Amino acid sequence: MATGQWTANNNPASQWTNCFAGIQYLNIMLGEVNKVQWVTDPVANRLFTTRIKGEAYGLRALLMYHLLMTHAGKGTGGTMLGVPILLKPQTTSDNYNLPRASFDDCMKQIYLDLDSADVKLPLDYQNISLGQESLIPSKYGKVTLEQYNRAFGVTFSGLFTGRIAKAVRAQAALLAASPAFNNGNTNKWADAANYAANVLNLNGGLNAVTNNAASGLTWYSNTAELANIKDGANPPEILWRNNWGENRDLEQANFPPTLFGNGRINPTQNLVDAFPMLNGYPINNPNSEYNAADPYANRDPRLKMFILVNGAAAGVNNTTINTTANGTTNDALNKVATSTRTGYYLRKLLRQDVNLNPTSATNQRHYKPHIRYTEIALAYAEAANEAWGPNGMGSNTYSAYDIIRAVRRRAGVGTSNNDAYLESAKGNKETMRQLIRNERRLELCFEGFRFWDLRRWNAELTEPAKGVSIQNGVYTILPAVQDRVFRNYMKYGPIPYSEILKFSALEQNEGWN
Repeated sequence: MATGQWTANNNPASQWTNCFAGIQYLNIMLGEVNKVQWVTDPVANRLFTTRIKGEAYGLRALLMYHLLMTHAGKGTGGTMLGVPILLKPQTTSDNYNLPRASFDDCMKQIYLDLDSADVKLPLDYQNISLGQESLIPSKYGKVTLEQYNRAFGVTFSGLFTGRIAKAVRAQAALLAASPAFNNGNTNKWADAANYAANVLNLNGGLNAVTNNAASGLTWYSNTAELANIKDGANPPEILWRNNWGENRDLEQANFPPTLFGNGRINPTQNLVDAFPMLNGYPINNPNSEYNAADPYANRDPRLKMFILVNGAAAGVNNTTINTTANGTTNDALNKVATSTRTGYYLRKLLRQDVNLNPTSATNQRHYKPHIRYTEIALAYAEAANEAWGPNGMGSNTYSAYDIIRAVRRRAGVGTSNNDAYLESAKGNKETMRQLIRNERRLELCFEGFRFWDLRRWNAELTEPAKGVSIQNGVYTILPAVQDRVFRNYMKYGPIPYSEILKFSALEQNEGWN
């Protein structure tokens, strides 16, 4: 994709087949669920049916959101198109040649499905103890403690919940409000901000960022937290996740060669330059005190937490990694096939207590978040700034400025000077917009957001990936380790070419063949 080989019949980012397959299965479930006797107790059976319907509606909304993110776009007439809306199972006798619904109609369907999920599902799956029967939501009618816990108890933790429905609503609303998909309706920004606030308020509002500093920043390497995590339970930073596993897959793929890794992900100089100085100023600001001859000194602490720079230690034995151009180990720039191409290796997501040495290899506990509270907090900041400006709150109790200040303070940025750069930015919506987008870039790096964010912002996709060559203490920027070849129309992904060939009613996104 990055090198210009992205086409409508060669799209590694396509979600068309798997999402529509999922929607078909969910529609079958919704059509059959009332016919099934899940348990003999009729009340408990009703609760099981209610829960499964709620999950199905919520997951259908989630799949529709992913379809819009990857395939929505402008048709030849400039209309913003979504995808066909399917609300019942497709059978062999049905008409499959269906047109694409408008983007807004798809969003309305997402909201309707999330409403249905929210009505049917509890906020979380948890057991209610004897004497706490008043905690049983009244929407389920007259049920006993045993009946409620049987259908909505902790056994089902990890499945779709009312809390997750609220978070998916916030994610979808942010997409709909973004420049690439919004026709200038500022109300969409306010909606996105309010939906994100609804999620944050379930976790303490602004305290969702300030009260879980360690968990929010280093959730992937908090050893005690990871060791004690129970099936279905979430750490403070995590709203929804997959199950944990004991493995070393990420480390095997991304550790440097001297740590027996394959060095696959090489962070770019572009990302390194996005990290501000410790005093909060961007490195290109005259007040930053940035020293190009010592570029990693006095930087945002997240830089060395997320990226393995030359001279830093890594691995179970705190091995010093040498990425210089004339280094003598395989960690050196372009030394062997698994060496760094940019002068950097990945550190974020990796557990440094994993040992890949074949004679003493060890696994450690990992999980992958589906949704983090920091993501939702940054969504609120972005939407609130667009809706009400840096200091506006709407009907909420915190602003975009408040969120960004909390995120940066959590990281240790600007603590010595009251974050003077942020203070100067809070008076200007455009400056704050760039700061919010940059904080999102840093906090969510390597978690699968950046490409999609650039597209929904109508931002530049063709900036070359840069690196650094270090030799004899001299840092030389490599201006184009990899050229990025994207055309303007690629801010919207294509409808699969095979679908366009089969169905004449499907309109391709503008620019794609």
